[in-house]
Amino acid sequence: MPLFNSQDILVVGAGVLGLCTAAELARRGHAVTVVDTGGLNASAVAAGMIAPAMESAIDDLSPEHAALLRRARDAWADFAAATGVRLDRDPAEWRGGNVEVLAARLAALGFEHEFDCEAGRLTTHEDWKVDPAQALAALTQGVRRLEGRATGLARLGARWRVETTAGPVEADQVVLATGAGAAPDSLPEAVAGLLALITPIRGQIGVVSERLTDHVVRGPGAYVAPMGQGCVIGATMEPGERSLTPDPERCAQMLDAAWVVLDQTPRPLQIEWRAGVRGATPDGLPMAGAVGHGLHLALGPRRNGWLLGPLVASVVADEVEGRSSKEPTLAPRRFI
Repeated sequence: MPLFNSQDILVVGAGVLGLCTAAELARRGHAVTVVDTGGLNASAVAAGMIAPAMESAIDDLSPEHAALLRRARDAWADFAAATGVRLDRDPAEWRGGNVEVLAARLAALGFEHEFDCEAGRLTTHEDWKVDPAQALAALTQGVRRLEGRATGLARLGARWRVETTAGPVEADQVVLATGAGAAPDSLPEAVAGLLALITPIRGQIGVVSERLTDHVVRGPGAYVAPMGQGCVIGATMEPGERSLTPDPERCAQMLDAAWVVLDQTPRPLQIEWRAGVRGATPDGLPMAGAVGHGLHLALGPRRNGWLLGPLVASVVADEVEGRSSKEPTLAPRRFI
């Protein structure tokens, strides 16, 4: 006998995309259960950036990609108010390096910004952030949690049966939000092929008890952002790496770059270094939407999981309810 029956949806994975999707479905009146092993995940090893402007400039994105990130940012306003996630709308700043190039890209993409050429500083109010710990706690409200790992998935008539280490679960609809982690066995061949396209990317950050800045400051090699009573220093992007053990050499390089970005004299700090592994698709955009009857994906946002969370959640929730996707660019089938 199954551990319990969900009349609606089971979400596999409690990272930002999984929890945003679960929260959005719960808002719409669905009974939602999230199955996850618990503990620190990649969404917690992050600064909580909701930064369409800086991300678009840094990665030299196309106007269409930048517009999608802007829509994702805009989706946060109502979503945060409905879920209790606190939004920080303080300005974000870039200092040094190729600042003139970044300013030109922001101008070309239509992002509001201020550029002080003499000081080498670029500021925008278009980028927001959240505190990952507060946001993850808020997103878990109203959804049932089952601690365990999903090991297998099978279609039983009109329902899905998910085998977990806590026991079997049946659901009408399943959302796979497994990030770069292992997917359940026995997936349909086409779905397994899509998940095989996800590349793991390790990111390392340092959580600092001291408040080094009151707003996000970025620059070559590092950023520093407020978080809780302290701040966070980040972040590496290491494709293909899965180790959760911080690399002292890479962390030391980040810290050196952070002092330069802050224009401060290095001094001893109490730092907890962390590593997390996130997933990326071949085109850098997440897979969001249906991949079969009652089976959906919400994964692969690269480093923009916090930015894209509510948009991905809305796309998946619409398709769960039988509506067409409002963001066909994110459809998983684009890779088939």
